Amino acid sequence: MRVAVINSGSSSLKFKLFDMSTGEVLYSLLVENIGVKDSKVKTHDEALGSLDVDFSSIDIIGHRVVHGGEEFNEPTVVTDEVIQKIEDLTHLAPLHNPANLEGILVAKEKAPNIKQIAVFDTAFHSKMPEVAYLYALPYEMYEKHKIRRYGFHGTSHSYLLKECALLLKKDTDEVNIITLHLGNGASACAIENGISIDTSMGFTPLEGLVMGTRCGDIDPAIIFFMQRDLGFSIKRIDEMLNNKSGLLGICDSSDIREILANDDTKSKLAIDMMVRRVKKYIGSYMALLGRVDAIVFSGGIGENSAYIRDRIMDNDLAKGVPVFVIKTDEELEIARECLTYLN
Repeated sequence: MRVAVINSGSSSLKFKLFDMSTGEVLYSLLVENIGVKDSKVKTHDEALGSLDVDFSSIDIIGHRVVHGGEEFNEPTVVTDEVIQKIEDLTHLAPLHNPANLEGILVAKEKAPNIKQIAVFDTAFHSKMPEVAYLYALPYEMYEKHKIRRYGFHGTSHSYLLKECALLLKKDTDEVNIITLHLGNGASACAIENGISIDTSMGFTPLEGLVMGTRCGDIDPAIIFFMQRDLGFSIKRIDEMLNNKSGLLGICDSSDIREILANDDTKSKLAIDMMVRRVKKYIGSYMALLGRVDAIVFSGGIGENSAYIRDRIMDNDLAKGVPVFVIKTDEELEIARECLTYLN
């Protein structure tokens, strides 16, 4: 069984072709800066066209889709109706779902006879209890408008769960762990008996940890203040919170390597804020879980920065809890999810 995975971002495209009988990666390609000024690749269609792959040899194509709302809780065959529903959810993930759809549409055009499966980032968190996913807003805001915590990075957290369970020599439904996907986008997840029971990202990927350019948790009244007292437009506030805040907002850089190399006050402050926020989530999740079998670090920062890991784990509460560093593989997890659907 040959499964191709397309992870289509706003200006990037990751492609991997797996032989699922062996787990071997037969072919991979990463195309970045799609449509960016002076880039040789202008569209996702061109990016897929650059693949040195015989599509007739592929059995199934899996696609990453960031936001599935309450509509999609499992891998789903792509149909015209599904495409429309993903498009309808664009307002909840305006930076992600349009790019994911672009990959789907181009792949359908290139390989119209191959079954396409959408795998949703939000699906792993769909079993969170109501007490975890509801906000303390009037209940009708959920009933009428589906305002709730959805959670993201689900394919990564799911992959980390399975790999950690292997290391612990336990079945996934026996495992209580805290997974930390730390990169430019970052999220934490509390997993109890193999089920996501809480996660730091919420209605959108903006909530939670201090990220590269996203602010994470803030007092929502700040938004009213910026609009009412400072005269900021909603568009300007949206742009600020998503693209000009986080590490970038504090020290003018979102690159953790650059920040760690600097010795200035603001760079140190940015690191301290990021570490403190992760610690707060670890503590709260330990309280929810009671028993924690392991804490797992992943993502570009979590995998590569021993300094950041040590700073986060400098915490008496977490002493004695096993710590694993696992390189996440969202594309492999998507391929596995496609096979789960077929089975």
